[in-house]
Amino acid sequence: MNKDDKKILKGNRFKKVARKRVDLILKTLNLLSNCSNRNSYDYNKQDVNKMFTVIKEQLRITEVKYADQINKMNKKEFKF
Repeated sequence: MNKDDKKILKGNRFKKVARKRVDLILKTLNLLSNCSNRNSYDYNKQDVNKMFTVIKEQLRITEVKYADQINKMNKKEFKF
């Protein structure tokens, strides 16, 4: 298997795994939105802010990891 074949295989594997994980996140967020029903749950603004703060922070951390990897790919190094 040559370098291009490996790259295609890795790209396909990423898309397959990432799609499933994004779908799971979206499904879980949809389930979380069900908790907004005031007839079934009691919460306050502080509870909601705390919940979304931690979700946003984890999303930010994940975005930074991807950005770091992309930046590493774009750096050109001098080699002999």
